[in-house]
Amino acid sequence: MKKIEAIIRKSKFSDVKKALHDVGVNFFSYWDVTALGNERIGKVYRGISFSTGDIQRRFLSIIVNDDFEQVTIDAILKSGATGEVGDGKIFVYDVNETYRIRTGEKGGETLR
Repeated sequence: MKKIEAIIRKSKFSDVKKALHDVGVNFFSYWDVTALGNERIGKVYRGISFSTGDIQRRFLSIIVNDDFEQVTIDAILKSGATGEVGDGKIFVYDVNETYRIRTGEKGGETLR
């Protein structure tokens, strides 16, 4: 099993969520986060100065069986990209075991 963490633009969340559902990833957790990006340029919008260094993003945490790893990554890459700096990152980790709390069942079947 794999844990896939993705940090994406908030504006692309609906597209990514739909793409994940379309490939069969129907459960994941997400949070609103603030990230510190590489670009530190001050911008002015409607007379208000702000820094582009602190960036509002959405953090997704997804656990999938090994056979869904690449499908999940591809769905995020295709639906989350704008082609601009700051589209985000994807991290992949191994998961040793999962348990379903309700039944005590363990293993990959707990993800279905």
